[in-house]
Amino acid sequence: MRRLLWQLPIVVGAGVGLFFWFGANVERFINRVDSVVLPGVTDEARRIHDESLVVDLHADSLLFERDLNVRGDVGHVDFPRLREGGVALQMFTTVTRMPFSFDIHEIDANSLDILTVGFVAQRSPMARMGLRDRALHQAERLSRMIESSEGTVLPIRTRAELDAAIAAHREDPNVIGAILGVEGAHALEGDLDNLSLLFDAGVRMIGLTHFFDNEFAGSAHGVGKGGLTNLGSELVARMEKMGIAIDLAHLSPAAIDDVLAIAKKPPLVSHTGVRATCDSPRNLSDEQIRAIAAAGGVIGIGYFRLAVCGEEPTETVAAMKHVIGLVGDEHVALGSDYDGGTVVGFDTSQLRALTQQMLDDGLSEASIRRIVGENAIRVLRRTLPRR
Repeated sequence: MRRLLWQLPIVVGAGVGLFFWFGANVERFINRVDSVVLPGVTDEARRIHDESLVVDLHADSLLFERDLNVRGDVGHVDFPRLREGGVALQMFTTVTRMPFSFDIHEIDANSLDILTVGFVAQRSPMARMGLRDRALHQAERLSRMIESSEGTVLPIRTRAELDAAIAAHREDPNVIGAILGVEGAHALEGDLDNLSLLFDAGVRMIGLTHFFDNEFAGSAHGVGKGGLTNLGSELVARMEKMGIAIDLAHLSPAAIDDVLAIAKKPPLVSHTGVRATCDSPRNLSDEQIRAIAAAGGVIGIGYFRLAVCGEEPTETVAAMKHVIGLVGDEHVALGSDYDGGTVVGFDTSQLRALTQQMLDDGLSEASIRRIVGENAIRVLRRTLPRR
């Protein structure tokens, strides 16, 4: 017994050390790039890609304490790799809560928040913050990194800034536009007055739910899976008036229907797949695809297994082609979900391989240009405040 008591501090110390080691290295495990066979990039595909305005509608890179001005060897996105991949505009989304669950069909909002555990392990100040302040902290980190970029990363908060960032990128491809979004309106903590705080911090897109139901709407993965609440309807109206795009990703079918019934501006689905090629509760049915297209929206197709049932460009392009077959190429966009706890076959520096796959699968140059960026830009121009 005495020997066990003597060994206890050693065991506890080793456990604590292992916990913090995992926290420092967690991104190496959850945001990996698997080794897959990528198509060789031809001169034609490189030209099309480099002459296009490439826009990605979803990356969760702000969750981790990386300096995005430094090219990293973990995760999927940083400013140098965006430049290598020819990206003109990147949507950076803030994530504030993630209930622990292995069942994406029914997740209880009251279960353990795995992000809090992760933030403690990473020694992140977000471990001590509420949901709103976690979003604001990530927004502030992005702002500081933009300031440190010496003019090579430009914030986009208005249509005028969108046009300025596009013009700057055409002049110098090293210039990137950065837009800020929020994944899950639970970051508002049930208080619509917090919307102004997020808007002032630069937020221009909000997904109404994430992996669980909240005060505003039901999630595709939630327990109730209900539609918009009265508070959610008011949130949609305020977002549209202020110039914040509505993200339908992770919403329940009932909530998608409710949003489309009242929205006056085209919605986004920042990262998803389609059920026809990958039957997952987080993916869109053909009926939903048609409804979103009828509202003038765009659908960002992901690059990860839960969205497209694979990690190769072929699976992502198959989902894109299904949408095109239903509603045309004006409603497809890129929605990587990079750095969102996803395993992919290519990071943002390798995006030309996706353009090559589109070309190999018979898409025209005009269609590719629309998909990689023109469609997303069209909707952003409709949703962003003028100035």
